Amino acid sequence: MSMIRDLRAAVRPHRRRPGAPYDGTPTDSAPSAVVDCAVYSGGRRVGDSCSPREAAHRVRLAADGDPVEGGSFVWIGLHEPTEAEFEGIAKRFGLHPLAVEDAVHAHQRPKLERYDDVLFAVFKTIRYVEHDQLTPTSEVVSTGEVMVFTGRDFVITVRHGGHGSLRGLRRRLEEDTELLAKGPSAVLHAIADRVVDDYLAVVDELQTDVDEVESDVFSPRSTKSADIGRVYQLKREVLEFKRAAGPLLRPMQLLSERPMRLVDPDIQKYFRDVADHLARVNEQVSAFDELLNSLLQANLAQVSVAQNEDMRKITAWAAIFAVPTMITGVYGMNFEHMPELTSEYGYPAVLVGIAVVCAMMYRGFRRNGWL
Repeated sequence: MSMIRDLRAAVRPHRRRPGAPYDGTPTDSAPSAVVDCAVYSGGRRVGDSCSPREAAHRVRLAADGDPVEGGSFVWIGLHEPTEAEFEGIAKRFGLHPLAVEDAVHAHQRPKLERYDDVLFAVFKTIRYVEHDQLTPTSEVVSTGEVMVFTGRDFVITVRHGGHGSLRGLRRRLEEDTELLAKGPSAVLHAIADRVVDDYLAVVDELQTDVDEVESDVFSPRSTKSADIGRVYQLKREVLEFKRAAGPLLRPMQLLSERPMRLVDPDIQKYFRDVADHLARVNEQVSAFDELLNSLLQANLAQVSVAQNEDMRKITAWAAIFAVPTMITGVYGMNFEHMPELTSEYGYPAVLVGIAVVCAMMYRGFRRNGWL
C-alpha cells in the first residue's frame, strides 16, 4: 500500500500552497510567466530550459557548497508576471522590493538604478503602427516596457506589452559566444542596443508621416479643419515617443562613461555607440516636435485667414444689399409728397439708380480684394 501511495504522489500534479511564493516552475494551478530560463557558461547555453530554482542551483552553489562552474550566469525572461509569480524569483536572487514593485506594475519612466549589487534598468519599447492614411484618431506609435535586473551571475528581463519580444535577441546572442562570454552586462547592452535600433526604425517611419502632413497643410486643396486634427494627433504620438526616448539618454551615458563593477570594461565601450544613436534619435524627435508646433500654428493662421476672407465677403455683400434695402424702405413709407411719385419714369429710374450704385460698390470691393 505504501508503494501505491508513493506512485500516486509521484504522478500527482504539484500544486502550490495558497500564498506560497512562486519559484518559476510551471504547474497546473499556476501558469508560469517564464518565457525562457537558461544557464550560460563560457558564452554557450548549458542544456535546455529549466526552472529558475534549478538555474540558480547550477550557477551558484551545489548541494556540497562548491561553485558549479565559474563565469556562469542565468538569464530568466518573464512576460507580465504577477506579484505571486515574481515573488519567489525575487527572493531567490535578492532583488530589492522597490525594483520588484516597479517591474510588476510597469508604466515606469526609463531609468537606471543601483540596488546593492544589482542594476535595475527600465526601457520603453516603441513600435510603429502601420496605417493606410493618417487620421485625427490614428495610432502612430505603440509603447511597451522591458525591465532588466543585472547581477553578478544573473539577468532577469521582465517584458510588458504585446511587442518587444526578446526571443530573437536571445538566439542571436547565443550565436555570438564571444560576446555572451562577457556575462550579464553583454545581455544588458544587447537589449539597450535593440531598443534604440527600434527607435531609429520608428523615426524613419515618422519622418514620412511628418512630411505628408507638412505637404497637406500647405496644399490649396486641403481641408484646414481636418489638418488641425491630424497635426495634433501626430504631435501627441511624437510626444509619447519623446517621453520614451528622452529620459533614457542619461542612463546610457552613465553606462558608457562611469566604471561599474557589474559592467565589463569591454562592454562599456559598446554603450557609447548606443548613447550616440540615442542622442540622434532625441534630436530628430525634438525636431519633429518643433516642426509640428510650427505646422499647427501655420494651420491655425490659415484657418484665421480663411475666416477673415469669409467675413469680408459677407460684409461686402451685406453692404451691397443694404443700398436697395434702404431705398425701397424709404419709398415704402407712403408719404404723399415724395420725389418722382407721380412721374411716369420714376420707378424705372429708381431701379436703374439702385443697379448703378450696387455695381459701383461691387467693383470697388473686387478691386480691394474683398470679393
